[in-house]
Amino acid sequence: MNSTYPRIAFCLFGLWMPIAGIAQNATPKPVVIPTDQQAAGDAPADPGPLAKLSPALTPKDIEAAMSKVADWQVATGKSRYSRQWTFAALYRGLLEASATTGNPEYRDSVLNMARKYDWKLIDTRFPHADDEALGWSYLTLYEQQPDAERLADTKRILDQLVARPDDPKKLLWWWCDALFMAPPVLAKMSVITKDRKYLDYMDKEWWEMTAVLYDPAEHLYFRDETFLDKHEKNGKKLFWSRGNGWVLAALAQVLQLMPGDYPSRPKYVAQFKDMAAKVRSLQQPDGLWKTGLLDQDAYNYSEVSGTGFFAYGMAWGINAGILDRKTYLPAVQKAWAGMLQHVYQDGRLGSIQPIGAAPDVFTPSTSYVYGIGAFELAGSELDRMAKGAKKGK
Repeated sequence: MNSTYPRIAFCLFGLWMPIAGIAQNATPKPVVIPTDQQAAGDAPADPGPLAKLSPALTPKDIEAAMSKVADWQVATGKSRYSRQWTFAALYRGLLEASATTGNPEYRDSVLNMARKYDWKLIDTRFPHADDEALGWSYLTLYEQQPDAERLADTKRILDQLVARPDDPKKLLWWWCDALFMAPPVLAKMSVITKDRKYLDYMDKEWWEMTAVLYDPAEHLYFRDETFLDKHEKNGKKLFWSRGNGWVLAALAQVLQLMPGDYPSRPKYVAQFKDMAAKVRSLQQPDGLWKTGLLDQDAYNYSEVSGTGFFAYGMAWGINAGILDRKTYLPAVQKAWAGMLQHVYQDGRLGSIQPIGAAPDVFTPSTSYVYGIGAFELAGSELDRMAKGAKKGK
């Protein structure tokens, strides 16, 4: 998300990236990492031994893995909870984890955050989608207990958004990650208020952005317009794993809220199927995906946040009857088993690329909150699948 990320990542790991205009043998000056980025994750030199978790797709085994990771995250991270987009993704996962496992602690940790901030969104750089991402959690908690306070500020900002005239010179959602941040919130507000203006606005902006950033031949999104002419070392186009993971997860969340008779729904379903098929074809032998999708041999480590969002999207698609179970279940099973290989004994989930805007470096111990959110979302859909199978559905 942050264009300054490449410098930040190297500082996190005790390395230095030469800065443009400075000789290669010069000593770069330290880069100060913003507090919210420090809070979102870390990369300890010694994270300890890995856990031994069963990859079996039974409710018991899935919930054990979800709980281990969620317990670690809540215990080590709730004191750092904020309203940033990074944590907004985590909260979505924790709310699903609470509903799946029956553990109220995960929900309550999000509820306490919401009360701390008086149910308000960040409103200092309107209309930035990142600052609207938290609205999903506020609205989910409103659905559980419809107090007006839980809805008010998110509705205020979304009302401003839908009334805002477009700037013909700049896309509102100019980077692909934005599709996870704002559209599901607009779709959920439309359901709650029974007002289609939110969904209609989302629909218009989604396809305006798609016309610029979506590659219909590759069925993948470029991160933003600066990537339209960028290529991997092998000459293929550069498509970021997590960037496309954000989109596939967003499609799943929007589709589960969009009425079946909505006029453009078939376009979303078609795009969801096309992206899922492309992503499945790029899965690596270990069940994960690396950070650059079309030249995965160029990257050292498999990456969990993109994988988590891909697994969530495909698992939801199977459960919704949109994706063929026989075709996609093996991919989801491999992805889940692969992610479990990156859970440490204390519950840390590693191999998550730090905040960024493109494929980049990280270490096996690196853990960031949005990757944990993706893991919990994937687990919730797998658990739903397993319980459905148990009931003979």
